[in-house]
Amino acid sequence: MEQNKKKEMMRAIKFTLFSISAGVIEIVVYSLLDALTDWPYWPCYLIALICSVIWNFTLNRQFTFQSANNVPIAMMKVALFYAVFTPVSTVAGNYLAEGLGWPGILVTLINMVFNFVLEFLYDRFFVFGKSLDTNKRAQMKKN
Repeated sequence: MEQNKKKEMMRAIKFTLFSISAGVIEIVVYSLLDALTDWPYWPCYLIALICSVIWNFTLNRQFTFQSANNVPIAMMKVALFYAVFTPVSTVAGNYLAEGLGWPGILVTLINMVFNFVLEFLYDRFFVFGKSLDTNKRAQMKKN
């Protein structure tokens, strides 16, 4: 039981660190687009989010969840998450940034916190839940 808690704590720490790196990518891409274009909030956010998601999925599949599951199926499951999260966060974010005048960077940070919590739970239990620790890296640790 203690070993399982330790493994899940390490999984949460890895997810957090990779999410921070994905967050840096999202903030940099958003900031560059915001500074270099005259686009409204939503396309800057959307492009930054897509870059962040691809980075985060790749690292977490390989290192955090150590999954050997079918990549296209896992990506489709993640796409389903973002099919809901993206429109909600984009519309809500655009309303806060454009409608209420909140700073776009603040709105993006708020969206990132919601994304972090919801995606960890979704990935852990739905996307990779049945294929945790099945890739070559995980199998080498067991031997």
